[in-house]
Amino acid sequence: MSRRPTSLARRLADGGSVPFVESVQSKAHTSPLLSIGLLVVGAILLVGYLYSNSGGSSSYGEAVSKIGGGISCTQELLRAMPVLKKAYGDSMSKVLHVGPETCSVVSELLKEEDTEVWGMEPYDLDDSTAKCKSLVRKGIVRVADIKFPLPYKAKSFSLIMVSDALDYLSPRYLNKTLPELARVSSNGVVVFTGYPGQQRAKVAELSKFGRPAKLRSSSWWIRYFFQCKLEENESGTKKFEQASEKRSYKPACQVFHLKSLP
Repeated sequence: MSRRPTSLARRLADGGSVPFVESVQSKAHTSPLLSIGLLVVGAILLVGYLYSNSGGSSSYGEAVSKIGGGISCTQELLRAMPVLKKAYGDSMSKVLHVGPETCSVVSELLKEEDTEVWGMEPYDLDDSTAKCKSLVRKGIVRVADIKFPLPYKAKSFSLIMVSDALDYLSPRYLNKTLPELARVSSNGVVVFTGYPGQQRAKVAELSKFGRPAKLRSSSWWIRYFFQCKLEENESGTKKFEQASEKRSYKPACQVFHLKSLP
């Protein structure tokens, strides 16, 4: 990050080389309110600089994920939601999202008319919001370990969306979880996963996830899908790419489109 805003804030606070500040300090050198006010101005300028650097268009979730030093594929899924709606259309009528922060995805989709949505959180919700806890109480969001058979009947949902979940599973569990996701969907599975080299989880989060993220290449995933006898949803892939091009959307995560099991 550029040091420019920090030095600017410091100059404002210290009355550095800003003529107006120098003249004011000469008249009211001992005023503590002036120092506090200058610090506030410096902070505002710093925030404004960071916002302008982001282009002024990033969502709060995206900003948090970038400041945290990593990429959140769940936030990326939210950013891609208009593209997904265009690509999948009626298949978005009954959706299950699987992954951490599922409450944010569910809350967003609940705003849509003619859309039924549920969420599955693979990890504990110790620090969840009141709204998230309400979704759990209502049965809309369920906390469940995805390393075991999913608690749903076959083809319970038209579309399954997965983010920030499969990166933490070893192949031993992936070969069970992936077919399960394809089993409970009727019109496909969309997987958002990190690129190799991306930072996924902060060290403090490792105890929550149980293991560090294992980021795999696209070729690794394609081979693994084949081993699990899962086929690419070519129609979903093509429509997603067309909608992405039309909206000038470039995913920050890998996106895979899979067919449901027959």
